[in-house]
Amino acid sequence: MTDLHAAANQQLANLQARAGKTLEDLVALGRASGLTRHGQLRDHFKQTLGMGHGDANLLAHHVLNSSTDTTLDAPPSADDALAAIYAGPKAALRPIHDAVMALVDGFGPYEVAPKKAYVSLRRRKQFAMVGPATKTQVEIGLNHKDLPTGGRL
Repeated sequence: MTDLHAAANQQLANLQARAGKTLEDLVALGRASGLTRHGQLRDHFKQTLGMGHGDANLLAHHVLNSSTDTTLDAPPSADDALAAIYAGPKAALRPIHDAVMALVDGFGPYEVAPKKAYVSLRRRKQFAMVGPATKTQVEIGLNHKDLPTGGRL
């Protein structure tokens, strides 16, 4: 379990204490609203329960993407996420991704945070991302505020 995952579970426990309701009650309230879009559900919690943005956002995510358990479902493993990202017509790009990651390993310790369409590379915050831009191209994004703008590296 990552630190972010543990923090989200702690936030859910704190949210229940502040609301004076169980998570099951809060999930039922969200589902009873009939709202199916994340932003609408988040705003509903903010307005009806007086929640702050962070609590309402986490609860909306929980209502829409998980069961009524009292903890968040474990995030997908990096291998499962990569298999999904590089599935189908993008499968031929996986060896390029693996080669890029082998080079990144030489930069020192970092955390891999899989997203839906790419992989975020983090230390304290994201410093790079790697993922398929199209069916034939792998995109590498770098967060570095001192690099000159324009052109290519």
